[in-house]
Amino acid sequence: MSSRTYRVVVRGVLDGLDDDRRAWLRDRAAEHDLFASAFTEEGTTAYDGRLAAFSHRVVVRVEPGPDEEAVACTAGELSALRWLENAGVGARRLRSTATCTDDVRVRRR
Repeated sequence: MSSRTYRVVVRGVLDGLDDDRRAWLRDRAAEHDLFASAFTEEGTTAYDGRLAAFSHRVVVRVEPGPDEEAVACTAGELSALRWLENAGVGARRLRSTATCTDDVRVRRR
């Protein structure tokens, strides 16, 4: 059986930022603008200049099964946590949503 493809959006609140991390994030804010974010296999993270909340978009592939959406959300959250850890940033109040692109129907006009 082939895998199923999900687009996962993870949202959360940035936490534990010291002045150095705030400056580091602000220096890179243009790279992490919401309009520059996309669903990729590596994931892209977006935040604004207030450095309050963030979103992480990622494409994940999971094996078909009864809990595949939960598995996709977990994989998305792990991707977001990897990015946060690499950036030296903490987070709290993570929540995620997943959409299976295999189930999306396109209506042609």
